[in-house]
Amino acid sequence: MTATVPVKEQAAPSAAGPARQRRTRRRGRAVALLFVFPALLLLGALVVYPVLFSVGRSFFDASGTRFVGGGNYTEMFQDPATVKAIRNTAIWVVVAPALLTGLGLILAVLVEKVRWATAFKLLLFMPMAVSFLAAGIIFRLAYDEDPNKGVLNAAVVSVHDAFAGTSSYPTARARTGHGLTPAAGGAYTTAAGISPGGAGVVLPMVGVLPKDLPKGAEPAQQPSGSAPSGEVRGVVYLDFTPGGGGKQGQVDAKESGLPGMKVEAVRDGHTAATATTTADGSFRFTHLAAGSYTLRLPGANFAPPYQGVSWLGPALVTPAIIGAYLWIWTGFAMVLIGAGLSTLPRETLEAARVDGANEWQIFRRITVPLLAPVLTVVFVTLVINVMKVFDLVYIIAPGPVQEDATVLATQMWLVSFGGGNNQGLGSALGVLLLLLVIPAMVFNVRRFRRSQR
Repeated sequence: MTATVPVKEQAAPSAAGPARQRRTRRRGRAVALLFVFPALLLLGALVVYPVLFSVGRSFFDASGTRFVGGGNYTEMFQDPATVKAIRNTAIWVVVAPALLTGLGLILAVLVEKVRWATAFKLLLFMPMAVSFLAAGIIFRLAYDEDPNKGVLNAAVVSVHDAFAGTSSYPTARARTGHGLTPAAGGAYTTAAGISPGGAGVVLPMVGVLPKDLPKGAEPAQQPSGSAPSGEVRGVVYLDFTPGGGGKQGQVDAKESGLPGMKVEAVRDGHTAATATTTADGSFRFTHLAAGSYTLRLPGANFAPPYQGVSWLGPALVTPAIIGAYLWIWTGFAMVLIGAGLSTLPRETLEAARVDGANEWQIFRRITVPLLAPVLTVVFVTLVINVMKVFDLVYIIAPGPVQEDATVLATQMWLVSFGGGNNQGLGSALGVLLLLLVIPAMVFNVRRFRRSQR
């Protein structure tokens, strides 16, 4: 007889479980959407809507009432100012990110060998805390052409004058009708011939303020008597008596000599002798051969002072603004590359040193290849940034050379609001700028996603 064991029946799965899970998922999505909605609203209002509006507006004329199709895009590439803006933007994209990435890499490697690395990084990164407006004002002053205002030109003028010297009397000119006549190159020559052994020569000058006279200048003395054989004597002086009085072309008691003035004795078109005036303006030529000579005051005595470099002129304005941009962003590139440098496997670098590699070989064959992903991200990020540069160009470039320095962002503003009042063409420039930025942005996003994986 076989016993039967009762089998417990399993309960049928409840249909309420999946339904509850679906409700939970829907509730979670609703809560997530509720939190994301303000951000989406701001994104749509501040990014999506302006982009779509600009795209639509680019197909209408300046008034916004007449549809012109691709007319604005055609005009954009026919306008010389816009073509120059595209060219300048290309210069920015090629030069600035490459220089910044290279400087950042070099500084990041060198900073590792500096004892006060943190303080050095802080100093280089500090310009990032300065607004582009403030940085533009700083460099506008630094690039000022007046050496008394612009620090760069003050340094350039100091170096130039240290090696090339400067003229003593840039404002001086000869007293007309008293023996001196203008010559080529800003020089002055005596109208009559001068013979050795004759009477002293008086060369009166005007146009020099008493306060501008060199220190140590003494009262001039009228040459007396005849010079010895083979000798010519004379005096170069300021033909001006403080307080009035005196006689033109004659050395008076209160009139000062002009020291440091170069004088040449010229015969048959060639310089036979050279002299420099003393503290009282007197000069003397000795051992001259018999004959007639012309005395010449070379134009170098009256050359205007060297004023330095026109940093904000048409030729240098774009490199000058790129220099200001480098000052601001070098610290950013250095810090990012330095962060990547700190993650490099030290055992690899040490193994290379043990194998006999020098620092240059390690840098070129190990450090740079391992840092390639970081360098690429920094470079692309800077490319995106320079395409949008506006503040520095608008502030640093003076009005007369604004067109020579303009880039797409400034040209878009100038065309739309800076006097052009053509929002149709300005919108087309904005769309062009967006199309140029999008590939770099997509590339950067893909790089970030690959690095996260």
